[in-house]
Amino acid sequence: MSRRAVIAANWKMFKTRAEARETCGRLLQLVGDVQDVEIVVCPPYTALDAAREVVADTVIGLGAQNTHWEDEGAYTGEISVPMLEECGCRYVILGHSETRQYLGETDQRVNRKLLRVLAGDLIPIVCVGESFVQRESGRVSQVVLGQLEKALDGLTADGLSRMIIAYEPLWAIGTGRTATPETAQEVHAMIREWLRDRFSQTLPAEVRILYGGSVKPSNVAELMAQDDIDGALVGGASLEAESFAKLVRFDEQ
Repeated sequence: MSRRAVIAANWKMFKTRAEARETCGRLLQLVGDVQDVEIVVCPPYTALDAAREVVADTVIGLGAQNTHWEDEGAYTGEISVPMLEECGCRYVILGHSETRQYLGETDQRVNRKLLRVLAGDLIPIVCVGESFVQRESGRVSQVVLGQLEKALDGLTADGLSRMIIAYEPLWAIGTGRTATPETAQEVHAMIREWLRDRFSQTLPAEVRILYGGSVKPSNVAELMAQDDIDGALVGGASLEAESFAKLVRFDEQ
């Protein structure tokens, strides 16, 4: 079955409102005619509204980098699903490795967030991935599938059909090191097979699984040629419109 590719930009803690407007405007000039790829930009919270001013009703979808599982309450520094929906978001990243590493994110919290997101209209992008030590010790399947097992607890088939999974090996994020296409494909295929065992033999064929970890114009085409890699969640290479546009077009030049 043909799955529509997704190329998502995670801007992390970069870009002011003015910079977000400028980057989105330039990006629209470069990829505004693209129809066969789902394009997503995830600015910091303060720039969401500024980005929406530019990308609303275009081929570029707006996403957030995290959310809380409660709709409102005494949760200083947090942001809720209704708030993101009001900002025009269509996507939200959950469980990114940096959120796990620096903000104490857990699989159980990712699960609570995921279930709340799926109760609304946002599309969750759930991140999983192993560290270098875990890979070297042969624990890739234990770690990655363990994260999925906990994060997807209580998920229905309908919920699975709405979500996106992103495999991001920690040792490749921001390091310049990228998993080889074959290595990434192996993990993506493992995830899809686990989904078949966990849910059904047919539905997982529709689930998009993205790769993240030092994705660049020079390696995107080879990654996208793999059977089970359906797109990319991009960090550093998404901060410049020209670079990100090449990724959207799978352009190695």
